[in-house]
Amino acid sequence: MRAKPAESFFSAEELLLPPNLMSSLRLPLAALFPFAAASKGGAVAVLALAGLSDVLDGTLARRSGHATATGAVLDPIADKAFALSVVGTLLAQGKLPRWAVPALLAREILEAPLLFWVLLGDHGAAEVRRSEVRANGPGKLATVVQFAAVMAAIEAPVLLPVALAAAAVTGTLAGVAYWRRELARR
Repeated sequence: MRAKPAESFFSAEELLLPPNLMSSLRLPLAALFPFAAASKGGAVAVLALAGLSDVLDGTLARRSGHATATGAVLDPIADKAFALSVVGTLLAQGKLPRWAVPALLAREILEAPLLFWVLLGDHGAAEVRRSEVRANGPGKLATVVQFAAVMAAIEAPVLLPVALAAAAVTGTLAGVAYWRRELARR
């Protein structure tokens, strides 16, 4: 009798579920943003589509019961790829000061080691990993504040310093909340 193979952490079948397809949309949007950002309207349109996909992927996953290990990893990777594209583009366009990079990416900077720990760690079954990378209240607030700071860079530069300070604070709180939750699980 053959032993049943261990549940895979990544599944092509899971990748094709609607919530994961929705998360995947942020990857081409990340590649598109530098081109779309040549105009304010293009930048805002791509930001709106990315924001919508970020809201819908989690909602779809919860409502359909399709929260998966693949999605738990894909969503934050898509978020980070999109955030890096936006920050890099706006920095290159001179719409962000250099200090904006750690301010806007505070959550991503704090979460990246956690994501690698989940991906590379020896934590056992995918069921455990499925619960390790999830959004939380501070994370959702940080996303909204990040979006507001990016919009300030594009549409209202006078508000940018305050928006960046708020993004740094909420991003740091979100990153710490993710780590506290994970360490409490152990």
